Amino acid sequence: MFQFISERCDTLVKNFRELPTERKEILEKISSYIKNTTSTGEDANLVYVCTHNSRRSHLGQVWSAVAAAYYGIANVKTFSGGTEATAFNPNAIKALISAGFSVKKASESINPVYEVYFAEDRFVTCFSKIYNDAGNPSQKFAAIMTCSDAEENCPFIPGCDLRIGTTYHDPKAFDNTLLQDEKYTERSNQIAMECLYVFSILAGK
Repeated sequence: MFQFISERCDTLVKNFRELPTERKEILEKISSYIKNTTSTGEDANLVYVCTHNSRRSHLGQVWSAVAAAYYGIANVKTFSGGTEATAFNPNAIKALISAGFSVKKASESINPVYEVYFAEDRFVTCFSKIYNDAGNPSQKFAAIMTCSDAEENCPFIPGCDLRIGTTYHDPKAFDNTLLQDEKYTERSNQIAMECLYVFSILAGK
């Protein structure tokens, strides 16, 4: 894992006490799902869902993969999707780059495919898509709803074993303002810490 990302994780895990009890209870349900699924020898598929699949859901997909690697938890695959496809937002990409990721554009289109590297040979493929895209699991997965709009307007997701809401405020509200980079970094760190908390339980930390 890239050193800067590892060091950020080291810092974030020291602050789990900041998580409210109610929030921990939600995150612990995700941990239980992963534990129960992987204990049978199957992969735990985590699909992070937000309306446009452009910001929060991608941050969840990326940081969850990092958290699994950080704690050495195997048999976990992360995905993302939305209720409509747009594009991976440049400000969210910028927040990941500032956190130490290497982001490479793998295709040229209005909805490019990106490879988000957190180690020399490990990356997460990110592009905007609907949650039931052919590349996402169609059954035996956890649907993790990262925005209230998707939570409210997508009440039923076929094929999922667990549907759970971990909604986050949208940093989009600060686009083109002086607080833009600060708020995207803040949201990235929040999602990262919560993903790390999920996997810390599995690692017995």
